[in-house]
Amino acid sequence: MSTPAFGLQKKLELDFDAALTAVPEALSGEGFGVLTEIDVRATLEKKLGVSTRPYRILGACNPPFAHRALGIDLRAGLLMPCNVVVYEADDGRAMVHAIDPTQSVGSLGNAELTGLAQELREKLERVLAKL
Repeated sequence: MSTPAFGLQKKLELDFDAALTAVPEALSGEGFGVLTEIDVRATLEKKLGVSTRPYRILGACNPPFAHRALGIDLRAGLLMPCNVVVYEADDGRAMVHAIDPTQSVGSLGNAELTGLAQELREKLERVLAKL
């Protein structure tokens, strides 16, 4: 698991379809639910007529953390839900990226949210470790 500038990532031993089952299950184990699922491939095919690799954006929400964040700063909703991206890598294995909330929350300049974001990051790191 490496840490790019704005997210966490892990290449899985699973294919894309298996990852689409495993990722929500792992998220659930850390208290997240998937609120939204955007099929980028289908959207681009429909809107632009282009064919792309399988690619999904999952909008993951942890309700207790969302409630706490909004209680601290209503602007925190700009950062919700936590996006988790699943796509098929060139070798056919699934790649998973999760937003690093410690990076995104810095834009709000609220120290109290920074601590909450660190807790969320740790949860997302455990999700990736379970995959």
